[in-house]
Amino acid sequence: MKKATSFLASLSPGFWVALGVLVVQLPAVLSGGFGMFRDEFYYIACSDHLAWGYVDHPPLSIFILRLLRLAFGDSLFALRLVPALAVATLAWLSARLAKEMGGAGFSQFLAALACGVAPVYLAVGSFYSMNIFEPLCWMGCAWLLQRIINSGRQQLWIPFGLLAGLALLNKHSMLFFGAALVVGLLLTRERRLLAGKWPWIGGAIALWFLLPNLFWLARHDWATLEFMRNAQAWKNLPMSPLEFLSAQVLLQHPLTLPLWLAGLAALFFHPQLKKYRCFGYAFVFLFLLFVAQRGKPYYLSPAFPMLLASGAVLLERFAANKLGRGLRIAYAALLLVGGLALLPMWVPLLPVESQIRYTRAIGMAPPKMERTKDTALHQVYADRFGWQEMVAVVARAYKSLSPEEQAVCAIYGQNYGEAGAVDFYGKRYGLPPAISGHNNYWLWGTRGRSGRVLIVIGGKREDYLQAYEEVTLFAVHANPYAMPSETDLPIWICRRPRVTLEQIWPQVKDFG
Repeated sequence: MKKATSFLASLSPGFWVALGVLVVQLPAVLSGGFGMFRDEFYYIACSDHLAWGYVDHPPLSIFILRLLRLAFGDSLFALRLVPALAVATLAWLSARLAKEMGGAGFSQFLAALACGVAPVYLAVGSFYSMNIFEPLCWMGCAWLLQRIINSGRQQLWIPFGLLAGLALLNKHSMLFFGAALVVGLLLTRERRLLAGKWPWIGGAIALWFLLPNLFWLARHDWATLEFMRNAQAWKNLPMSPLEFLSAQVLLQHPLTLPLWLAGLAALFFHPQLKKYRCFGYAFVFLFLLFVAQRGKPYYLSPAFPMLLASGAVLLERFAANKLGRGLRIAYAALLLVGGLALLPMWVPLLPVESQIRYTRAIGMAPPKMERTKDTALHQVYADRFGWQEMVAVVARAYKSLSPEEQAVCAIYGQNYGEAGAVDFYGKRYGLPPAISGHNNYWLWGTRGRSGRVLIVIGGKREDYLQAYEEVTLFAVHANPYAMPSETDLPIWICRRPRVTLEQIWPQVKDFG
């Protein structure tokens, strides 16, 4: 008993906060949280087509998903447990960042808590995507750089390179974070750490990991660059620097604002923290870069734990007397209560109607990031509704065809969400694989379907009359909670083609 008690006492404050973060997410994990998210359908489809690259992301998260599916099947519980574990681990890692900066128990607890209540991590952690691994990779590299700064052990550039390489295989944004760290080091006395062979070895290791993806991109006309250009031009909502900053306040939770602002200032000016000034410069570099690129506000989110950690260490040292300790406890309690108060906005814990009433009651909405119409639910929730019902309507349209027509029929979705949902749910109805011009679906082509009969989800009749002589409206799919672009969808049946699918395929490409 004493050994067990001693073991529990030895666990770090960050561990207990991470455990708490996992516990509060478990109800949503167990319930499935409103169902599958749009991108999850696409990721599952990609995991059925393993490759060294995809139009809109590198392959690592897809390989991991394939392993999960092999081990657990298409279990929504397994799919959602991994993101929940990732968010909990990020809270623990934030505590480790604070500890490496010299923080004691309170600063470690506060850094983990501030990370654990941040809405952006909770929201991203409620469904499977490459974004759940990104902050872990960034902050893992930041922690290793802290170790290099503190110990001077240049050999640590090797594990840094290994982790950076995995990060690049997960998301190309690691290039931006790596560049930001190099800029930060060059602007400080810690530039000495870039001398010698070890940083070059670490960089070579990271590049070696990325090479297969680069070869894939070269073979596919650098599709990701085309995707990024289109997203910036047509999809992402332009923001001024002030709007971008305001979005960060909400995404990190308004109550953490003084903590991360103080943390940023401490990295530049506090005598005991200024040796980590490179992280401050890196953050400023990333902020300016993402604003200039018209990036989505959450692109900056993986960098915040290092500011939360430095802010927590500063508060711990600044408020060391009896009165200060009381203020520290009060602030931590305020963060905990404020985090729990906003939790249902970001983690699907309530029934959908209660969720809508709750959001209206608190009078706070997530920052809008894309050029879409507004809806009663924010996009992270709305994009989980309507998919099963939509596929059921498509299945009825397919069953209405003669056996001869079914043998040649193709099902076309306007985007990877629609096509992915047909591929996922369509198996129970015996539907053929879906086709689409959106992102990697375009690369997969017509998937062996002639398209002499075509079922199309959404779109306008006059557009399809250019390729088919006969276009008939079968039904209209609607769901009150879905995104506006995914409700009131006409389901068309097209017959008597004027051209073949192969002939029109180059024209339907949509990378964005």
